[in-house]
Amino acid sequence: MLLWINGPFGGGKTQTAYELRRRLRGSVVCDPEQVGFGLHRMLPPALRGDFQDLPAWRQGVFEVLDLTLTRHDGPVIAPMTVVEPGYFREIVGRLRERGHDVRHFALLAERATVLRRLRERGFGHAVRVLGGKDAPLRRESFAVSRLDLCLERLVDPEFAEHIHTDHIDIARVADRIAHSAGLTLAPNTDGPVRGRLRRAWTGAKHIRFD
Repeated sequence: MLLWINGPFGGGKTQTAYELRRRLRGSVVCDPEQVGFGLHRMLPPALRGDFQDLPAWRQGVFEVLDLTLTRHDGPVIAPMTVVEPGYFREIVGRLRERGHDVRHFALLAERATVLRRLRERGFGHAVRVLGGKDAPLRRESFAVSRLDLCLERLVDPEFAEHIHTDHIDIARVADRIAHSAGLTLAPNTDGPVRGRLRRAWTGAKHIRFD
């Protein structure tokens, strides 16, 4: 089974994916963004646009997920924002046509909620000083520039199942996804402090400076 976690940039996809992996035995996170990062590294900076527009990205994501779903016994989790219907059908639609059980979830929230999460994800001036580059700022600026489009597109029925996350935490989002998919998660034993530390560590691991 593939759990595709969609949503606007900063909507909690990665945190939810790793919460599911932590509590779902045998599961793996297969991040489509990594394919895009690899393609960007092969291109000179002037040619690095939105990697989703590259046919190689869409084909590569399809092939990697198809291989993983075919050969891995446990659930596969893919956190990735995709709001172009044609691209969505090219990847998710083709995986379903191949006979894979794909469960798609769009994490939605009010614009103000997402903007607050983006600010928290950016880690502020400290990260910029330590990193010596403005890459986190560029990434968050891209996320903000795409926010309205994401929220507009993802409410369409094609991008169901929708989960509104304004007033529920990551653990409860994971619970809802698992319940909808008929999966059983291990109990969440994190207290408030441990949960915040775990999420901070997950976020720190996914900061990029290149």
